[in-house]
Amino acid sequence: MSLQRNGLLLILLTGLLGILGQWDTALARLWAAPAALLLAGLAYEITAVRRRRVDVTLSAPERWPLGRERTMSFVFTQCETTRLPIQTVLSAPEPFTAEGRALTLALTRGRETVIEMRAKPRRLGRFVWPGPRMRVSGPLQLAWWPTSSAAPCTVMVIPDLLTRAGRAAGELRDAGSATRFTGGSTEVAQLREYRHEDPLRVIDWKASARRGRPISREFAAERRLEMLLAVDVGRAGALAAGEIDRLGLYVNVAARLAQRAVELDDSVGVMLFAQRPLRLLAPARGAAAVTRIRALLAECTVQPGQGNPALAAARIRATHPRRMLVVMLTDLLDAAGEELSEAVRLLTPKHLTLVCGLENPHLAALPAAPVHDALDPFRALAASEYHRTLAGNVRALRALGAAALTARPEQLDRAVLDAYQRFRRQRRV
Repeated sequence: MSLQRNGLLLILLTGLLGILGQWDTALARLWAAPAALLLAGLAYEITAVRRRRVDVTLSAPERWPLGRERTMSFVFTQCETTRLPIQTVLSAPEPFTAEGRALTLALTRGRETVIEMRAKPRRLGRFVWPGPRMRVSGPLQLAWWPTSSAAPCTVMVIPDLLTRAGRAAGELRDAGSATRFTGGSTEVAQLREYRHEDPLRVIDWKASARRGRPISREFAAERRLEMLLAVDVGRAGALAAGEIDRLGLYVNVAARLAQRAVELDDSVGVMLFAQRPLRLLAPARGAAAVTRIRALLAECTVQPGQGNPALAAARIRATHPRRMLVVMLTDLLDAAGEELSEAVRLLTPKHLTLVCGLENPHLAALPAAPVHDALDPFRALAASEYHRTLAGNVRALRALGAAALTARPEQLDRAVLDAYQRFRRQRRV
């Protein structure tokens, strides 16, 4: 309970009359009148407020993309009185970034009052969004009384995919290379089902007559790329990477890359690894492959041990005899020792390996930052050493035959997508 203006005035009046009673005995008991009125009014409000029900409905996207801002709606209704003042505090669960709001509302009987709040999830998983804290005004406006009648809302945070603009940009980059190899080679790699975009010259009429349906020839230069995404879910995934953690960033990059690969009719699979390989989805094509990959990535959680890319590479080498592109999303600074070098040795030259890691934008700014205290030069030296070590690890991986790149958190997905499309253009896999 928290007193309102009318209640505070009665308390003030009680105190003033009490002070006057000390000077004039005729007014000695007069303070009891406002005090009794306050107590009687509070007792009445307790009874009245119990009948005043405020219903709150929470409305949120059932599946919320990680790192993408969306709107959460709070719908307030009441049917007990003509006008009911309330105070409420809107907040979000800890894994969401949102600005809390304290509001005073006047709810009209039978009408909905909708309040919206923008929020952005920072972690994968299923979360319960609690109802807002509320308190209602008593009919005499003596006090605010706490109440709650909101059902919590469950929100599922899933990996994000490419937006329409991102897909359009990728299609423009691939436009020249996508048609260059159609029927451009005389070596037939295999026969496959006819697709509506196939030109007439690639149809194998004899095979079509034998099978009773259109069959197309797939030439050697048209063979689709096969790709496996190896995602490090070790303890380094709990470190921050911009507005989300590293694991969330890796998962978003993997989901977007899988989406792009399927759009280009490539095969894509996923491996999750920490101290050992955890889950493996074999490369597959089509929208169903993206659905399975996204569902697996949505279940990712940070594991207690450090990621071991060497064991993941050994599993990939043992289970995938055909050459493919292996995209490894891991920490190049901590993991780029013997284990990551051994992983590259195991995968190359059989597979084309792309190792992707993060740069720290805060450390990048320290060497050029102005000096404010005695520790700033040491911080700048440490940041410079960090960048030298990271660049040296990238050079070492490239010397072993792998492709390696680093990028800032907000640029990693674009850097990985560009590298993948560059490999397709060069037909390296």
